[in-house]
Amino acid sequence: MVNMETIDWSECPLVEVKPGVQSGSPVLRGTRMPVNAIVDNFDYGLSAAEIAEQFEIAPEQVKAILTYAKSHRLAHPAR
Repeated sequence: MVNMETIDWSECPLVEVKPGVQSGSPVLRGTRMPVNAIVDNFDYGLSAAEIAEQFEIAPEQVKAILTYAKSHRLAHPAR
């Protein structure tokens, strides 16, 4: 499972962070859809198509978020 702190969303054009939307969590631009829900559902085994259908968003957006997340995961902090 991916923790949101392990992905740097700052350079993803599909993601925005607004203090008044989802408590400032990264969301799909123009929506209230937390991007961590997309990544977490994929990590739990859902396909991009299933996620797109479940959350009623374009499959291309889901694929783009997953591609970005995969290439921008940060190392897990030492515990």
